[in-house]
Amino acid sequence: MGNHRIDKSGQKAVWKTQGNHLATTRRRLLMGATAALATSQLGLAGSFSSVAAATPKRGGRLRMGIAGSSTTDTLDPRAITSSMVGALIGQTRNSLIEVNGKGGLQGELAESWEAASSGADKWRFKLRQGVEFHSGKTLNVEDIIYSIGLHIGKESKSPLKTVLGAISDLSADGNDAIMITLAAGNADFPVMLSDPRLQIVQSGDTEFDKANGTGGYILKEWNPGVRAIGVRNPNYWKTGHGNFDEVETIAIEDVNARTTALRTGDIDVMNRVERSTASRLGSVSGISVVVQNGYKHYTLPMRADTAPFDNNDVRLAVKHAVDRQEILEKILFGYGVLGNDHPISTANRYHASADELPQRNLDPDKAKFHLKKAGLERLGVQLHTSEVAFDGAVDTAQLYQARAKECGIDIEIKRHPSDGYWSNVWRMDSWVMSYWSGRPTEDWQFTEGYLSTASYNDAFWKNEKFDKLLIAARVELDEAKRREMYVEMQRMVSNEGGQVIPVFAADLLAASDKLAHGPVAVNWDMDGYKLADRWWFA
Repeated sequence: MGNHRIDKSGQKAVWKTQGNHLATTRRRLLMGATAALATSQLGLAGSFSSVAAATPKRGGRLRMGIAGSSTTDTLDPRAITSSMVGALIGQTRNSLIEVNGKGGLQGELAESWEAASSGADKWRFKLRQGVEFHSGKTLNVEDIIYSIGLHIGKESKSPLKTVLGAISDLSADGNDAIMITLAAGNADFPVMLSDPRLQIVQSGDTEFDKANGTGGYILKEWNPGVRAIGVRNPNYWKTGHGNFDEVETIAIEDVNARTTALRTGDIDVMNRVERSTASRLGSVSGISVVVQNGYKHYTLPMRADTAPFDNNDVRLAVKHAVDRQEILEKILFGYGVLGNDHPISTANRYHASADELPQRNLDPDKAKFHLKKAGLERLGVQLHTSEVAFDGAVDTAQLYQARAKECGIDIEIKRHPSDGYWSNVWRMDSWVMSYWSGRPTEDWQFTEGYLSTASYNDAFWKNEKFDKLLIAARVELDEAKRREMYVEMQRMVSNEGGQVIPVFAADLLAASDKLAHGPVAVNWDMDGYKLADRWWFA
């Protein structure tokens, strides 16, 4: 499990979460194990008081400075898109299952679960009893059915519709359990219910922005894109959680403003620490930095249905024209790992090793070889980018442009304003810059972003063989065979797909040493969006 390591090389220790493998043994999962994620290489980072303060304390007002918000933010579970909304739902709602700081699955509103069939196509989830919504209503099976139904209804436009599309029946099993039947078995299905967008809301609720949930804080004030205030839920069911008297969540988009606010004590914790100054910030007395190496990756999707990227030799030429190590060092300042043009991280269970899939590097000769195969002497393309695409996107584009020129590829950088980038540029233009927070299982990531019918397939890449292999892997219980299948899918995406994925980026957060916590989850930003629920003042 976790390898808790304190780095004594400097004056301050730095908590460093190196990544957790989503490792589920089929036997344990099919027997209804409560820990479906085994960990590999998990380390913690920081000289936070968490090492000494094992027992959570109550009290105080937590002030969170958050980057990633918009005045159009909503708490509608089907439309959650920003870090601020993620932080708010982590405060106000619970899911059936959550990923803990050691990379394990544990029940939240589901007390336990089990596969009700040998083929993993029927799952039974027993609900925790005595849980109340902020409205005072007691949680029941209708609430679960309604919440999941929001995403799979005929008219739903939820991005989870593809992932949950295998659900063929959702029904009560007595008064304290639900039965979920899948059209085809999926041994990893319970993991999907940990998604932040699958937080449970009250049956019939449509006023989602009031945040009537079962979480540790009751939302008292919210000005989207600006500020929110939550107060402790006096009837919270989860012992040792929801420890603060109040939580103030403040939108601070400018990284310098967030950093200054933390250093002057105006906030207690911030996300998206600037990588170039992270080590310096971590050396400041009273402040520590957490490095979360998880699933987040930077991507440059090429529309595989649009010329010139409908030619795979063109796509391969572009993939050989990027210096990944340079991006890791100059953009991420070493806070991350190299990518290989597929979305499966070293934190994932079935990540393809270098022996299984050699690391692709900058190679002008190979780039020119593939251009020639495509019938081209040189290639001229536009790369659309924006600061909002990911931290350092514009600088990354410029590094790419310089290296690609040596490879016979002339990149024209088209820079767009942040406002409207996701609606007007991403998935619209033929080559753009983007990022994924990543998903904790191979099936989940491939299903949501690479299946031919996936709503988030932003490279518009379609491969019938890949689709069939993905579906087959879901029900394969032989570990060796399953690994072979997922490695082959990574190979196909890397060698044929439309994504350039140069690096996996660590999430960085910084906090006052007055805060204490346990192991930090890497599945989402800010301790899996559960920071306010799990941390406390020492």
